Amino acid sequence: MRLSLLLLLGAWAVPGGVGDRGFLSATAPHLDEEEKYSAHMPAHLRCDACRAVAYQMWQHLAKAEAKLHTPDSRGRRALSESEYTEVLDLSCLQNWQDYGVREVNQVKRLTGPGLSQGPEPSISVMVTGGPWPNRLSRMCLQYLGDLGEDEIYEAHHRGQEAVEALLCGGARGPCLAEAPVSREEL
Repeated sequence: MRLSLLLLLGAWAVPGGVGDRGFLSATAPHLDEEEKYSAHMPAHLRCDACRAVAYQMWQHLAKAEAKLHTPDSRGRRALSESEYTEVLDLSCLQNWQDYGVREVNQVKRLTGPGLSQGPEPSISVMVTGGPWPNRLSRMCLQYLGDLGEDEIYEAHHRGQEAVEALLCGGARGPCLAEAPVSREEL
């Protein structure tokens, strides 16, 4: 009972384990007004959100193709247009409850399936529910409207990275990194 209570409080100690060196504790991330109340995904989380949407689209399409019994003329399992349109719509309309925000090293990140950001902290608190599922669903439906199911399905056949590049990269994508300055420009 005591161990359970300590875990609920966010701290724990195990004899002979990591806990002997001190308590581990974590607090929920402090969310600003935009993160709490805006209907839209905050700008600093859009890249993570885009990557989550791309992952879910790719996963849903891959699972639907795996259920097909006969490959097409190229030896791959391909969905019909009506099938992949339905699968992509369903991927956007899922509940998105596995996603949330956590703060690691004073940086807030969206976390969930498909969003590995390197080594995991020993303990952290993730805030799920609230506005996050609706924001992810809205973003997903926006990508379907902007790009279209055909283009997304074509990218799916090139791999998960191609879906992510299509949705999140490009000139207007949310995951653009600053281009490094070449020596000639200095």
